[in-house]
Amino acid sequence: MERAVPRSRWVCWLPFIFVALLGLAVRLPQLGVRPMHTDEAINAYIVGQLLSGDPFTYDPQDRHGPALSALALPLARMQGARSFSDLTESELRFTSVVAGTITVLLFGAGVELFGFLPCLIAALLFAFAPLPVYYDRYFIHESLFCAATFGLILSGWRASKTNSVRDSVLVGACAALMLGSKETAVIHFCALAVAALVLKITKMHRSVSTTRIRPRTLLISCGTFLLFSVAAFTWFGRNWKALPALLQAIPDFFSRAAGQGHEKPFWYFAHLLTGGWSGALIVALGCVGVVVATKKTDSWSYRYLAIYFIFIAASYSLIPYKTPWLALNLWLPLALFAGCAVDFVWKTAIAHLPMQSAIPVFGILAAMVASLLAHDIRQRVFVFPADENNPFAYAHTTDDILDFR
Repeated sequence: MERAVPRSRWVCWLPFIFVALLGLAVRLPQLGVRPMHTDEAINAYIVGQLLSGDPFTYDPQDRHGPALSALALPLARMQGARSFSDLTESELRFTSVVAGTITVLLFGAGVELFGFLPCLIAALLFAFAPLPVYYDRYFIHESLFCAATFGLILSGWRASKTNSVRDSVLVGACAALMLGSKETAVIHFCALAVAALVLKITKMHRSVSTTRIRPRTLLISCGTFLLFSVAAFTWFGRNWKALPALLQAIPDFFSRAAGQGHEKPFWYFAHLLTGGWSGALIVALGCVGVVVATKKTDSWSYRYLAIYFIFIAASYSLIPYKTPWLALNLWLPLALFAGCAVDFVWKTAIAHLPMQSAIPVFGILAAMVASLLAHDIRQRVFVFPADENNPFAYAHTTDDILDFR
């Protein structure tokens, strides 16, 4: 007999559903106004080929995996597209909008692991911060990759507790979705493994009771990962040349990492994330959250996240090749740490101030942060989305091209 889901769990989901719907409403307007970036146009051409019946052909040199196209194909068909000429910017970018909305919803699944208030704050930052809003309206792989990464973290934690077949399959599916989105998934796999290894060696997780991951769980997860990856890259057996091409991606990856004209200094992402009216404040909150979380004796989940974040931030900063949308991978843990900082400040405030004083103070601060975020979204997402002074509009097609229509 199926056990009933506690009502409180469904109530907990309601604010995350509400935030996701608001985030969706922010992402949908004027999707087709900004001219397409070259990378978007390439991805659009691939979807056009799929609409005509051609299989996906993996090219390790100039393209990424099939995941974005596989998601965009049914969404484009649902919107009435039957050929490449039918596709519009709005139809294609809707794929990234969906991926970003799913990421916001996933914070609701992380409440048990990271806490309700930190996850709610992180969901708000992901729904309304200019960086995720901008690239969730961009037809590239990053939004889908970010959603898959968060899914892997959450499903991996669930699988370590339950060792169930369902959770094990979900781990493998999320890992396959990451690799099917971008080959840089390997960096994230290493970061997650290093974080687990550090926790085990230092015994930083001893304050919580954790279940041991069984060999069967690992076997099912790895088997699912291989099965899904092979099926996706070969386009369900229609193009087996994709597998040797995937192996060729390794030397191409190291060649691209050297820069290939996209070299940036070590501090590039720090400068990008702290830009605008709201960036420095959010990053400062995230740094406070890292310090607070790692000092707690019962916060093994945040310690794990901190090690993962440091590994990813160091890797992306040390690699000469840098583009601004890669910062979305840093925004995910940063948003959770900012939420952890807000949770800490709130608990400290109500411990020393009466509730009737703490609520107005936090209400005013929240309104100030919201106004800063609103300003940055308006300027960078809607008013100057393709302007050369917009740091998110990297090597972007100018608005002048629309005059040739």
